[in-house]
Amino acid sequence: MSAAHDHGHSHAPANFDRAFAIGIVLNTLFVAIEAWYGWKVNSLALLADAGHNLSDVAGLVLAWGGALAGKLRPNARHTYGWQRASILAAFFNALLLLMAMGSLAWEAVGRLGSPEATEGWTIIAVAGVGIAVNTATALLFMRGRKGDLNVRGAFLHMAADALVSLGVVMGGALYLWQGWAWIDPVMSLAIAVVIVLGTWSLFSQSLHMLFDGVPEAIDLDAVHKLLLGLPGVGEVHDLHVWAMGTSKIALTAHLVLSDPAADADALLHEAEHELHAHFEIRHVTLQVESPGYALQCSLRAGAGCS
Repeated sequence: MSAAHDHGHSHAPANFDRAFAIGIVLNTLFVAIEAWYGWKVNSLALLADAGHNLSDVAGLVLAWGGALAGKLRPNARHTYGWQRASILAAFFNALLLLMAMGSLAWEAVGRLGSPEATEGWTIIAVAGVGIAVNTATALLFMRGRKGDLNVRGAFLHMAADALVSLGVVMGGALYLWQGWAWIDPVMSLAIAVVIVLGTWSLFSQSLHMLFDGVPEAIDLDAVHKLLLGLPGVGEVHDLHVWAMGTSKIALTAHLVLSDPAADADALLHEAEHELHAHFEIRHVTLQVESPGYALQCSLRAGAGCS
């Protein structure tokens, strides 16, 4: 006896189109201002932060594009739709940031050999605007940071940027106080290190998800234990959990009945409810098997029992 249930559940994520649009416009304007003043006062820290903020704009565009693509309806050619676009957006955003920071670090190391004077007050004023812009943008995504990995990534990225701009302000203040010309490239290197450390997690997680790895928030052993503890289940095999996108997790598994006379429909209903309640897994496909059929599945391992 076997049965397969695939419940998508109509829990649509909140719409953040307006937040993405406002964030992109605000950050694009700030990039132009910051790059102009960075060039004008010869501040590598301002130019570095401008380059980083430009990659943030690209990241917001990618994240928005991924969110929009994820809303496209499935069809005969793409039965899961385009939800994985949000994971691809996170991956390419991380790759872009790592490349940009490598270029920045190279330039900063070269500048350390011949530090140049700059204008501390201009740096403080422009970076201060950056704190306001990045904080405002982060607040746009604050309410969705717990329900969608893509939105949470945008929130954390912009919140981190506010801290980076604060670091630039501190560098400008130190230059005014002590006259250290080398503080500008040193702050640039510090910014690059902070961003690389933060970005590496995004890069590794998105790469992991692209290869259908178990999402970081899911304890596979706990999922297996939950399914095995359901009334009437004697064995669980072929358990797979992966991310369909940044806000939706899928699961497939074979449940072997300990009692062939058990109510399969009731078991499926309870399994779906428990997986949703404990792990936020909404897309569930379960196959219920008798012990005899499960034995045939094990004998045909590799042939694909489904």
